[in-house]
Amino acid sequence: MLDLALSILFSSLIFVVFKLYDTYRIQTLYAIIINYLVASSVGMYFYDRKIDLLEIPEKPWFLGTLALGILFILVFNLMAATSQKSGVSVASVATKMSLVIPVIFGLLVYKEELGALKSIGILLALAAVYFASIKEKDVPLKKNSIILPALVFIGSGIIDTSIKYLEETLVPKEEFPLFSAVVFGSAATTGLLFIAIKSFKKRSLPNILTALGGITLGILNYFSIFYLLRALQQENLNSSSVFTINNVAIVMFSTLLGVVLFKERISAKNWLGISLAIISILLVALF
Repeated sequence: MLDLALSILFSSLIFVVFKLYDTYRIQTLYAIIINYLVASSVGMYFYDRKIDLLEIPEKPWFLGTLALGILFILVFNLMAATSQKSGVSVASVATKMSLVIPVIFGLLVYKEELGALKSIGILLALAAVYFASIKEKDVPLKKNSIILPALVFIGSGIIDTSIKYLEETLVPKEEFPLFSAVVFGSAATTGLLFIAIKSFKKRSLPNILTALGGITLGILNYFSIFYLLRALQQENLNSSSVFTINNVAIVMFSTLLGVVLFKERISAKNWLGISLAIISILLVALF
């Protein structure tokens, strides 16, 4: 449970950093790319074996990391577009409700069992994510704007499911740091290619605050994935439990951080979501 708690902590702090990006007018896209470069470097540093770059493409999980890296960049941009066109709450709900996909995958592929109470816990988790995310002045979701949230939902779910599948079938425990580093390196490469193409139209360079923001985010990002992978290795919790607790607790904890650090207002519906989150975590974790 310690690994899962650390993953939740680092993941929640990522939202705090994103909030500070807006406060200090940090160039988000550049910071995201720097973040992936830093996260990849941290992974290489914590890998305690000799690294032969020529051998990495021969790893059975290498192609999976390339796909994940591209997905990381694509889903991030889809989330940004959804936030701008449909509202922040719509993007948040679409992202966190994607926990349904890895849960269903675990049930179908790994034949994981869910008792009645745990099933109720997962259903309450979905309700908790919704109520904890909505705001009083949310932008309503229109029929003609459902494509972006749907893509965010599917993309986030595929990322979580892919991480679980690769961890379960192809990545030895001792290669977790290297695996994480290559995933982030792939995301950074994708981002750099995007910047290179974009620079033909308009050239700009990141400032010092952007670099610092990217470095901070990179460290948090790496350890959020690293400890999530370790949590998935625990025998006392199956993947459905891990993803449910992880996603719901992130919503709950990041909401509380917003209240404490940024004096954000929490509506009655938000508090209902937090209460449901606590109940769902207890049901999933204990049963």
